[in-house]
Amino acid sequence: MSTMRPYRCLPILLALLLVGSASAQQDPMYTMYMWNTLSVNPGYAGSADLFTVTGLARQQWVGLDGAPSTQTLTAHTPLRMESLGVGLSVVHDKVGPVNNTLAFADIAYRIRVNERARLAFGLKAGVDLFQVNLGGIQNVDANDPLFGQDLQAKAKPNFGFGMYYWTKKGYIGLSAPKLIEHDRIEVDGATDVVSAIRQQRHYFLIAGYVFDLGRDVKFRPSVLVKAVEGAPIQLDVSAMFLLREKFWLGVAHRSGDSFSALIAYQINDQFKVGYAYDFSTTALRSYHSGSHELMLSYDLRFNKEKTLSPRYF
Repeated sequence: MSTMRPYRCLPILLALLLVGSASAQQDPMYTMYMWNTLSVNPGYAGSADLFTVTGLARQQWVGLDGAPSTQTLTAHTPLRMESLGVGLSVVHDKVGPVNNTLAFADIAYRIRVNERARLAFGLKAGVDLFQVNLGGIQNVDANDPLFGQDLQAKAKPNFGFGMYYWTKKGYIGLSAPKLIEHDRIEVDGATDVVSAIRQQRHYFLIAGYVFDLGRDVKFRPSVLVKAVEGAPIQLDVSAMFLLREKFWLGVAHRSGDSFSALIAYQINDQFKVGYAYDFSTTALRSYHSGSHELMLSYDLRFNKEKTLSPRYF
């Protein structure tokens, strides 16, 4: 029977704990999820009748080695055929030695329910590349063969589905952005046995509404519910105030994880910039100084005679 050597398995165990085991939530999280809808719901593609590009950068648990770092770029637009919208999502998620890169294309078929509301059915298809860079980890035993090689999985295809219903003041959506449950790499630090853990299917429910509180003030609560088999349901709730159609100020809460402060500024009809800071409520809060998230979006107007700023969601 072999003896467990803690220094060998610690980096791998840390990465697996952060990424999630076979029964935990594995997809990246965003505090400004209300401006990153396309990454979780393909039905959102083209919903604003604009060509929109949005970039988000998230650094989680600042000061903790190997903490998650996520960058997301999304773009979507309606087509000349009014009933269709298309989009593209690229996500890079790094946790310790683990790198996960996703590239997905989206298409949405939109139905006009009435003069004020639309319903879209969306499809998402793309690839997922999962890699473990063990060679870059500092190891006590320089001759340990486990840390002399990288573990790389091939790009694996996936697809997803989403429904999105919206009006000028509110929205609700239901989606499963990755339906195929692929196996991922797992390494036993004591025996050097390489096996696989399964990437679980995630389900998302999103909703939000804009209330007019009077002159120059609007209130927009929103919620994101994430569910995966074997893990507690994760609930993100935010409350944002829009002042003079320019300044967004608000707070948010992620169940069992954090409280957040959010701010955004509508620079002009095209550009919006935002920032969020997360205050952790978990036992890890003693080992890091919080999480930061930046957002920048650009809207290209097709009809310059139509007032399109600001966008509420």
